[in-house]
Amino acid sequence: MEYSANLAARTDMQGLAEVVLDALLQTGLFEVGAVRVRAIECAAYAIADRHPDNAFLDMSLRVGEGRSAEEKKRAGDAIFAAVSQQLSPLFEAPHFALSFEIREIDPALSWKSNAMHGRLRGRQS
Repeated sequence: MEYSANLAARTDMQGLAEVVLDALLQTGLFEVGAVRVRAIECAAYAIADRHPDNAFLDMSLRVGEGRSAEEKKRAGDAIFAAVSQQLSPLFEAPHFALSFEIREIDPALSWKSNAMHGRLRGRQS
């Protein structure tokens, strides 16, 4: 998640990250050890008509191959609904933009090493 710096005073970004994590895991499509949610504040930004109250949250979910289009759509709908509900007060004024995109990672161009998998799969403590 990337967000305009002025959003930090209007919402609990740590709480929002927890909401996203819960929504991702509740889909049943993602292994616990593979999920990471991060929120990155953008100190420099310019939005629409430059109104000082304008704010944005742009979410991007990168997923490995192996999920059908329907599964990705179901996950996207669930995540977007959870985030929209959490941020519903921001939609009361005409100054907030929320966007979300799911991208599938090309496995031939992705390198990973994750020591958490063994522990989370119950093979080590």
